[in-house]
Amino acid sequence: MTHPTSTPTSAPRRVLISGASIAGPSLAYWLDRYGFEVTVVEKAGAVRGGGYAIDIRGTAREVVDRMGLLPRLREAHIDTRRISFLDAAGDTIGAVRPEQLTGGEGGQDLEVRRGDLADALYAPLRDRVEFLFGDSIATLDDDGNAVHVVLDSGTHRTFDLVIGADGLHSHTRRLVFGPEEPFHHYLGHVFAGFSLPNELGLAHEAFIWSEPGRSAVVYAYEPSEPVHGFLTFVRDTPPFEAFRDPRAQRDLVASQFPEQVWQVPRLVAAMRTAEDLFFDIVSQIRMPAWSHGRVTLVGDAAHATSFLSGQGSSVALIGAYVLAGELATHADHTEAFAAYERRMRPFAERNQALATTGGTIVTPTTRAQVDARNALLRDPEAMAKELATAEAEARRATHSSLTLPEYTTAL
Repeated sequence: MTHPTSTPTSAPRRVLISGASIAGPSLAYWLDRYGFEVTVVEKAGAVRGGGYAIDIRGTAREVVDRMGLLPRLREAHIDTRRISFLDAAGDTIGAVRPEQLTGGEGGQDLEVRRGDLADALYAPLRDRVEFLFGDSIATLDDDGNAVHVVLDSGTHRTFDLVIGADGLHSHTRRLVFGPEEPFHHYLGHVFAGFSLPNELGLAHEAFIWSEPGRSAVVYAYEPSEPVHGFLTFVRDTPPFEAFRDPRAQRDLVASQFPEQVWQVPRLVAAMRTAEDLFFDIVSQIRMPAWSHGRVTLVGDAAHATSFLSGQGSSVALIGAYVLAGELATHADHTEAFAAYERRMRPFAERNQALATTGGTIVTPTTRAQVDARNALLRDPEAMAKELATAEAEARRATHSSLTLPEYTTAL
């Protein structure tokens, strides 16, 4: 395949990207292809491997195809085949195919470990783009003509543009737009994710145990690999007091799961000692504007959709493609940022809305919802009919509701 190119110009060419997860390397890939001079700074010491599974579907699948990554990601495809639901006693009620829940397309969607996607994105860049691992932005000063950056390492650098691709709790956003709280929209759930030994030899499947407002999940990839555990519960207010105290996090999660059934005690015990515990709240970022001066945001930093939408990684891939394309076709960065937001904001907001629909199957919050879901699961035909609704079709349409522009640089 051929990539778009651009000619030398006085337009902004030196770009610093903060974050090397998904949006950051994706943006670096396209900016490099357009001839920009790209630096990526990442606080971790290397590209982060492993991690839970993420989905690439709809328009995002076209993005990775244009990047030439489709063959590699097909090989990394996890291929979850069944999601089983359990009753209060831990007995299996019924099972569905993953795409029935997500509104995805069987045989088309890609499901890969987050680390596998990160590796695939990083591989073509390692010899082309400057990566500064183990470092992060300490301060930045946008004087209107350039952005002067001081890194935590003490390094001083100057860039034409800075782009925050550093996630839900973006440090770049905090430096430029202020505290997170005004942009943070809490969706009422708290979760803990962690890995534990695959003692049952599970593969390509997930199990979900639910009681009103609480779910315990085991997610398995291969029988030789650890499984991922998730403990999720509803809480009226965010537990901000626990964020700085790992022991408080573990105590809070454990207090929500006293049941001695199924794998719940084992999950709680594993959570207590897990070295890879990821504790957070389920939330979105909603901002009136994604750019300020010579700084803009991409991916979760701009518009986190939350894992309840199932679309965070896909929207990040698409946003990176669009932002790079707009920068490559506009000599004025202000115009480029505005065009990027005009294209992406409606799509991001449609995907954010997915997080508040269809949740009563996976995360029922009342006894009535649990009982109604379990009754459907006991009748496979009724469940299939329930899932094959206009709402499911709308979810599928949302995944592909942005048509990728064909950027040809005019610079």
